[in-house]
Amino acid sequence: MLPAATLTRDSVDTPADGAISRRALLTASAGLVGAAAMASGAALAQAPAGPSAMPASQAPVRTDWLAKRTEQILEPDLPIIDPHHHLWDRPRYTYLFPELLADIGSGHNIRATLFEQAGSMYRAEGPEELRSLGETEFVCGVAAMSASGNYGPTRCIAGIVGYVDLRLGSRAKGLLERHIAVSDGRVRGIRNGSTWSDDPVLKGFGGAVGPGLYLDKGFREGFSALLALDLTFDAWVFQTQLGDVIDLARAFPQARIVLNHVGGPIAIGPYAGKRDEAFAAWRSQIQQVASFPNTYVKLGGLGMKMIGFDFFEKPEPPSSQDLEKAWRPYIETCIAAFGPQRSMFESNFPVDKGTCSYQVLWNTFKRIAAGHSADEKTALFSGAARKAYRLAV
Repeated sequence: MLPAATLTRDSVDTPADGAISRRALLTASAGLVGAAAMASGAALAQAPAGPSAMPASQAPVRTDWLAKRTEQILEPDLPIIDPHHHLWDRPRYTYLFPELLADIGSGHNIRATLFEQAGSMYRAEGPEELRSLGETEFVCGVAAMSASGNYGPTRCIAGIVGYVDLRLGSRAKGLLERHIAVSDGRVRGIRNGSTWSDDPVLKGFGGAVGPGLYLDKGFREGFSALLALDLTFDAWVFQTQLGDVIDLARAFPQARIVLNHVGGPIAIGPYAGKRDEAFAAWRSQIQQVASFPNTYVKLGGLGMKMIGFDFFEKPEPPSSQDLEKAWRPYIETCIAAFGPQRSMFESNFPVDKGTCSYQVLWNTFKRIAAGHSADEKTALFSGAARKAYRLAV
């Protein structure tokens, strides 16, 4: 298993006179941040990570393998908001600001990004319920660097989806307010993942401690605080739990609920060798979730192992045409159900980077969206994200 690439001075912009550029300084700083985080024993995730600290759902990131495929950028002027990426510094697996800059700078017109909860840089000490403030503080530092304009025109981390355990019930509101305060208002939502299964294969891909999180009384009491603070909720489930999302959307019609990763379709575990059966069951549930006008969907995450595609096992990385053929049925089903105004393409990087490069990923999405009107493309690539997360970009 190979680590994700880390930029070095040789791979960043260096002036002819030999002076170290801002990007080179940033790279060095990122390494120091990572070393400090590991030395302090900062929490790496909500659940203990393995030796490589790479999510079980992700194929290894191999930059030499990805480099075998480069493509001309399709519709290079199309504005994009990437509403779902992570940052972290884990043993043998780093994805920090330099890596993000390299990806968003690979050719597509990325105007802004939104950070998604990743269990990164949690505080090493203090009450458990306050430790996730460390992640919010960490990504706000990166956001401030980007906002300086010194690292290009993209507004990296224009918004944040953070983490507060909503099972804290009435106590959740005060914690949410603390995240908003330390982020200078950048926190726009919260994610509590509920990926759980008693299937022995899927267990390794789940992060929830048990079933029915979104049905829990304490969780729903905490969830109600999101409405008062105008925060969005990101729902991350397996397709077998989409009924819980339906129930949540019905119970809170005024809440904005964003379904992550096209609703977590699976083709392993109970659905191994049964893709058509799994797809039919998933599609039915997706249509029910979409029937609630307060729901949105993120179009991506299809590079994860649980989806059952094995591009990462091939000698050559996939082309955007290869991915278009495999992913189109899932994405088209979601767009048909939710409509372009409530559907947003996402990178899910660096998790999906185990399957393809950032360049190929967005070319894939552009191929799938080719038949849509200019207004619909605006919604799919930036408008829906801007509305769901109240982004002023």
